[in-house]
Amino acid sequence: MDRNSILQLDDAALSAKCEIDFFRATGPGGQKRNKSSSAVRLKLTGTELAVTDCTERSQHQNRAKALRKLRMLVALSYRCEAAEDLALPQACAKKNPAYPLWCAQIFDVLAAANWQLAPAAEKLGWTTSLLLKTLSGDPELWRNFCDIRKKSGLPALHPAK
Repeated sequence: MDRNSILQLDDAALSAKCEIDFFRATGPGGQKRNKSSSAVRLKLTGTELAVTDCTERSQHQNRAKALRKLRMLVALSYRCEAAEDLALPQACAKKNPAYPLWCAQIFDVLAAANWQLAPAAEKLGWTTSLLLKTLSGDPELWRNFCDIRKKSGLPALHPAK
């Protein structure tokens, strides 16, 4: 699987690479939630990666949210060799379609730096505090980064304020 090409697919093309299940969500939310199959489960074919979303009453909205979740899961699960001439912008909005690829490339640089902030920040051309703020600014990125550091036997870091 080529992670970068997966992350650059539009919703229709990514959906075509997935097994899609629609089901009825359980829990609070009233009659609509329990009577319609608006919850969505996506499994990327050929991988064990799967996500679900049932936060909205609309199947269409849940599918779009599940696709965003799947892109982030792919971005955070697969590492590639960090490019030598990497020139990442210092910020990328979460709503930007390129956000998962941007996050994946940051994690590639961190992995190449053995999850150490200073060498990764230097490779990115950023300050260490900017990298720390970037990671801690997104709870999903921060949680994944901290989990990897913990598994690597590295000390815990505190999020930027």
